[in-house]
Amino acid sequence: MPSLIKYLPANVKNLARSNPVAIRYIVDGLLAVCAVNIASSNFNLFAVRLGANDFQLSLVQFLPHIFTLLVLIPGGLFMDSLHNKKRIVIVMMLVVMFGYFLCAVSPFASAYSIHFFLGSLALAGSAVALYNIAWQSFFPSVVNINTRNQVLTLRTRVTLIIGMITPVLVGAVLTRIGSVNNKIIAHQAFFISAVLLFLLAVLNFRRFRTTRQRALQAAEQQAASVKRITLSEIKNAGKSLLHNKQFLLFAVTALFFHMTWHFDWTLYFIGQVHYLQMNEFQLGLVGLGAAAIQLLTLKFWSRKNERHGVVLPFTFGILGLSLCPVFMIVSVSLPLSLGPHLFILFHTFAHIPFCVVTLNLFQCILLVVDTQYRSFYMSVFASLLCLSNAVMPVAGVALYHSLGGDLNGFRYTFAIIFALRIIAAAFWLLWWKHHSSVNHSKMPRHAEEPCSSTDSNCD
Repeated sequence: MPSLIKYLPANVKNLARSNPVAIRYIVDGLLAVCAVNIASSNFNLFAVRLGANDFQLSLVQFLPHIFTLLVLIPGGLFMDSLHNKKRIVIVMMLVVMFGYFLCAVSPFASAYSIHFFLGSLALAGSAVALYNIAWQSFFPSVVNINTRNQVLTLRTRVTLIIGMITPVLVGAVLTRIGSVNNKIIAHQAFFISAVLLFLLAVLNFRRFRTTRQRALQAAEQQAASVKRITLSEIKNAGKSLLHNKQFLLFAVTALFFHMTWHFDWTLYFIGQVHYLQMNEFQLGLVGLGAAAIQLLTLKFWSRKNERHGVVLPFTFGILGLSLCPVFMIVSVSLPLSLGPHLFILFHTFAHIPFCVVTLNLFQCILLVVDTQYRSFYMSVFASLLCLSNAVMPVAGVALYHSLGGDLNGFRYTFAIIFALRIIAAAFWLLWWKHHSSVNHSKMPRHAEEPCSSTDSNCD
């Protein structure tokens, strides 16, 4: 790793020298996100080619998140009980590898292939969620608070580049393949590629310096009074959460926003494939445009974080998402010769402020958690998001069919989603004002020095 530092840009060199573990986090992000993107770029198309109907398509979102919901909170408590969180990150990556391998072999289940695939996807999806919780719990302990925004910005930049390249390459490969059987084989190859990439991620994560890990263990032993999972410890964690009004207000506000976001996930696929009749390559261009515009604007939003904190810029991400339903309504109302092409442009434009959602949500959570129960807090919050991600896409499809299941019903559904997202943005602004006033009242009167963007007093 040190031999590679000289080839990095100047700002990355400085970060690598001051905080070497940050570079391994960025490499970890590159490998893991590349694997997940290759595997997940065409979950829905793979399910359709295995014979899935509209209801089973909604289960592609529903089942993984229901499984995740069942394991997140126990998993978070278990992670809080561990001194070595590095080990659990690696274990979760191995489980993801196994889940993707099962997805690859699901077509061999013949008549039960779609059911086997949905079950395998549920295993892989829940493991990815637990991996993210373990990673988030490990991250703050080894990356200094003053460099978090910089490290996450670099990691997000890498993941956006992967998000630009992977869907287009995957879509181009699938578009050039003629028969359905050969397309299924290509999907299987993508899952195996994801397994191999996660194997490289495991090898990278194992190379975190042991001296730094020992320091982490010592700090955690000193900070936490109890490190075993007992009924009293679970009770204390629950009390801490229920008495943390800042976290509860944040969780309710962020959950409502995510519910409005998850509402149209399956409907978006239906709109792109059924009403806009987009092929795999065009679907890849949708992902390319969204990732490219986020990459171009990432530095701008990172600077906004440094100046204004991580809470206020998040609102602009919500507003960007509010435009997506409007653009979908416009696109499906145009002739097929124009609709798909304009949709790609519209979707790209709507994602100009969206990278702050990826960049800032994790940092916003860190402002309101009890550090002693960090994994527990994150698991509870992630469980709420999983419940939303499981239920809302199914609710969106149900609303669409209740309104007729045709083009007019599709437009009415997206109009409702647009209204809900505007309300979510208003709620987030109210929470930001409340959070700012509470933290301002806690500051000493003489404290006028600027602070880090991730410091709660900055917001």
